[in-house]
Amino acid sequence: MSSQWARAALSHPAFCGISRAHLGGLIEELAGPWLARCESALRERRGAERQRDAGAGPKHDLVFTDRVLVTLVHLRTGLPHAALAELHHTARSTVSRAIGEIRPLLAARGFAVPDRPGVRLRTLADVFAYAEAEGIRLRIDGGETQVRRPKAGQPGRRAFVSGKKKQNTIKTTTVSDGQGRLLWSGADRPGRMHDQTAVRTEGIAEQFRLYSEVKAEGYRGLANAFPDQVHAQPKKPKDDAPLGEHYAWQEMRRRQSSARICVEHTNAELRQWRPLQRCTTRREDYAETHCAIASLVSDRSAHRPTHRELSTALVLARRDAF
Repeated sequence: MSSQWARAALSHPAFCGISRAHLGGLIEELAGPWLARCESALRERRGAERQRDAGAGPKHDLVFTDRVLVTLVHLRTGLPHAALAELHHTARSTVSRAIGEIRPLLAARGFAVPDRPGVRLRTLADVFAYAEAEGIRLRIDGGETQVRRPKAGQPGRRAFVSGKKKQNTIKTTTVSDGQGRLLWSGADRPGRMHDQTAVRTEGIAEQFRLYSEVKAEGYRGLANAFPDQVHAQPKKPKDDAPLGEHYAWQEMRRRQSSARICVEHTNAELRQWRPLQRCTTRREDYAETHCAIASLVSDRSAHRPTHRELSTALVLARRDAF
């Protein structure tokens, strides 16, 4: 199998998870940062400026396009490094090194903003500033991914045991808009930690205080702390309560579920990528893998048509927020 044939096959959306048009734009976007990182590493290793012209010296076994492709295929399908190396007729260490170079660049991209090309959200503060400028009601939800169990005798071994899943997991928090478009995903914490605790540790309570106009569908604890901003699942009435209260509770519960189902769809879109179904790699790399996949998912979801009128104040708000 030739390298050109492998490149043509792996560039299919069934393998890399994105369209060829999206792939071309991604390669163009990452080429500059990757080259700068390579030159910086060479400069640090040499301890002096370049002595020869650019392009001189040994060539890479995998060109930059192939490096991006093997990273995307690994993130999409979980294909082992050894299998990808066999497709490209190279060593396994070469593929591992390529994935280690491209994955941090994908994770650092941030999240695409719908109908705002060139603007990306990287922190919760960016998300709240964007939501306030556009008048968007946020949807907040958590998800869990099964990970490897820590070795026996290591401290914190029980921290990853999820009380809900009864497995070793890592929890993440997802924020979307009313159309299920991904705006932010992060706050990676061990599975034993509650979703709300993970979000509070990330500083979401402070963001609600700073942006008092932002509304959200979230957790019960956040709704108790910010009743005018956060709406959560209603409390179930007591068994001896009047029948009308039970009917009203069921109707409020149905409406709240309808309002937050879009973020469930966003989580399902993330789970289409194999490492977020069950991560078999190192737990230390999970946060970076999750951010890399989420940035790609946000690119695709940002192209969905908007069913509301856009604000013209985001240009001014962006100077302070982004």
